[in-house]
Amino acid sequence: MDSFREKTLAVVAQIPKGKVATYGQVAKLAGSPRAARAVGRLMSTNTDTKNIPCHRVVGADGLLTGYAYGGTLIKHQKLQDEGVAFSGVRVNLSTSLWNA
Repeated sequence: MDSFREKTLAVVAQIPKGKVATYGQVAKLAGSPRAARAVGRLMSTNTDTKNIPCHRVVGADGLLTGYAYGGTLIKHQKLQDEGVAFSGVRVNLSTSLWNA
């Protein structure tokens, strides 16, 4: 059976360019709906950013909550470059949330 880590990374690998998922959404899709913080910890240790686009995982309210590879300004720029819509500093989840 796959571990929570493996399931989480597999979910995040599926998030397409121009879309985001919330930490809670990823946790739920990985089979552990109460493990949003654990998803955050896993994303902070991700070393395969080419295949696991951890910058596409955001807070439940659309806020950018850290990025191990340059901080939230870099995360914002990467998402904006991919076409993610923002309302101020928050991702516009009504248009950019991934519907898995």
